[in-house]
Amino acid sequence: EQTVFYAKCLANDVPAAVEILADIIQNSSLAEPEIERERGVILREMQDVESNLQEVVFDHLHATAFQGTPLGQTILGPTKNIKKISKADLQQYIKTHYQPSRIVLSGAGGIEHSKLVDLANKHLGGLKNTYLDVPELAPCRYTGSEIRVRDDSMPLAHVAIAVEGAGWTDADNIPLMVANTLIGAWDRSQGGGMNNASYLARAASVENLCHSFQSFNTCYKDTGLWGIYFVAEPLELEDMVYNIQKEWMKLCTSVTEGEVERAKNLLKTNMLLQLDGTTPVCEDIGRQILCYNRRIPIHELDARIDAVSVQNVRDVCYKYLFDRCPAIAAVGPTEGLPDYTRIRGGMFWV
Repeated sequence: EQTVFYAKCLANDVPAAVEILADIIQNSSLAEPEIERERGVILREMQDVESNLQEVVFDHLHATAFQGTPLGQTILGPTKNIKKISKADLQQYIKTHYQPSRIVLSGAGGIEHSKLVDLANKHLGGLKNTYLDVPELAPCRYTGSEIRVRDDSMPLAHVAIAVEGAGWTDADNIPLMVANTLIGAWDRSQGGGMNNASYLARAASVENLCHSFQSFNTCYKDTGLWGIYFVAEPLELEDMVYNIQKEWMKLCTSVTEGEVERAKNLLKTNMLLQLDGTTPVCEDIGRQILCYNRRIPIHELDARIDAVSVQNVRDVCYKYLFDRCPAIAAVGPTEGLPDYTRIRGGMFWV
């Protein structure tokens, strides 16, 4: 949902860096030779994405979950669009989206806020909105559905199963993040062996259900996707799906206080680790300003996580998981993956 231009420089070079960023936004030449050169770069990037099966699965997941809406489209778009995009298309995009009401200039590290404000006024002060009100995007409709791309020549199946999640500003977002941390992530190559706090990780390790899995909570402005991505042998798909849904239903009914406290502590640790460095901090500031119209301080986020109770997790998981239609994307030898009706039926047993 956001596009980021960033520069990393010495503290003394901040004025020059801001000037360069402002020039990129306001005065891009968009010369035809440069467009043609970049067209080739994007096509090569598309080949790299298509060779990354996790990226492919998540593209399919969004395509089926948000079919008929902008979120169902890939970031790079179809090849035919890349080949025919013109200078006029780029100019219209810049005119529509590069408006001051949609732009945030953020900084982290050796820069004072007042100096950054002065630089913004100097280099970006000439920007004016060409419309009175910021255009509102239509809500993206979620559809429970599936995409399966069967290829028996592949050694492993790559599968993602998700339900509709919460948007950035939704009060349910923090409890869903705690629930996401409860499911966790696991890889058979990681240290610790069978000693995992996550029940699903222990089951995957002991019963050899998969090569790896990771739970995810992807948020957008007014919606999201909450689910799990896993890589497994063809004959283990049914057992893996059964164990996933078993843990999901447990979140709705019988998750314990100790498990929630562990997940809350791990979530706080992970969020702090994600802000390790000026680049992620700077990006986080910009995203929060666009989503919340303010920066949420760490201590406030910490308090919000601490306020999540066992009952909060159960209630939110019951709301988003129990008896909900999942979106499923699978690539590889998928014959052993249960059909959609069976997986849908597993969303309401207790």
